[in-house]
Amino acid sequence: MSDKFFFKGRKTPKPKHQSFGYNTNRTKKIGTKEHPFELSVQTQQRADELQQLIEAQTMFATIVVNADTEENIEQWTFFNQKPVAVKAEAKVGRNCPCVCGSGKKFKACCGR
Repeated sequence: MSDKFFFKGRKTPKPKHQSFGYNTNRTKKIGTKEHPFELSVQTQQRADELQQLIEAQTMFATIVVNADTEENIEQWTFFNQKPVAVKAEAKVGRNCPCVCGSGKKFKACCGR
């Protein structure tokens, strides 16, 4: 029988999440001191620019300067892209003046 009905004695303990595959390391954030961004650039000037941008947001990065390889700053650009809220424009009412500038009502001009 389950512990739900006719409870006698000790309840069965809850399982530990570590032993059942639950991801307990989700709090590791990239860009922190423990897990810095790993970036590679071609010039020292570009490295200094990126370092200033990263420090302005109180983040951490390891920047490798290598002229032979392509610039790889995907981790930083992915983190730095903020979602933009999309705002819908107000619809023109049927009895409002027409947007084309004819002076007629919208329903009699362009709203047909």
